[in-house]
Amino acid sequence: MKKISLGIDGVKGRNELKHEMTKIDCYLLRNKLKYVMDNDPYTNKDGKYLIRSVYFDNFDNKVLTQKKEGFYERDKFRVRLYDFNTEYINLEKKSKRNNLTYKQKCRISADEYEKIRAGNIAWMETDPRLLMQELYFQMHLFQLKPVTVVDYEREVFIYDPGNVRVTFDSSIRTSFRNNDVLNRDLSMVETNPDIVVLEVKYDGFLPDIIKHLLQLRDRQKGTYSKYQISRMYG
Repeated sequence: MKKISLGIDGVKGRNELKHEMTKIDCYLLRNKLKYVMDNDPYTNKDGKYLIRSVYFDNFDNKVLTQKKEGFYERDKFRVRLYDFNTEYINLEKKSKRNNLTYKQKCRISADEYEKIRAGNIAWMETDPRLLMQELYFQMHLFQLKPVTVVDYEREVFIYDPGNVRVTFDSSIRTSFRNNDVLNRDLSMVETNPDIVVLEVKYDGFLPDIIKHLLQLRDRQKGTYSKYQISRMYG
């Protein structure tokens, strides 16, 4: 059994596996999982919801390069909203340490994001939200800024033992280098319509029944990132 780490500000580390798969494999796996796992109660009537994120990077593409080269220690900032709900927006920091994934987040308003987008960041230095302060120093020292918007549809299955979460991300679209994440009419371009990214997240162990169901033939394991996929197109 793998240990659970509390290595970043008390945040529990999670195991995370990613695979690229075809829509046919996705259909087959979904039909297996639905008899064992539960649907996420927060999804829409069709069992999915839309995720929109704007990712931060700098002029040297520091974040993208670290992802491509597989750095064991790396951090990624993004601002995220669901189903275009601009009343509920999160600033998130996703970190990788020793093959475990950590996620920290805090609420952010639409007005605050627009200030960040415009380069008005001095107020962030003394903001009571520690994550906002950390983003300020990253922007100030390393010229991090919001770069690219990524949209995709997510379908989620959950399983209580092991706190397992299996997601299927499809219809991945990119804004190229437009960071106007709050614009519902933002022009988006689909990346590869045939790709579905399977993500499996769990705590200390992956139950055998789930491990068995996930064994599909010709499924390619990798470290796929929606941000990385979107940047391949611009």
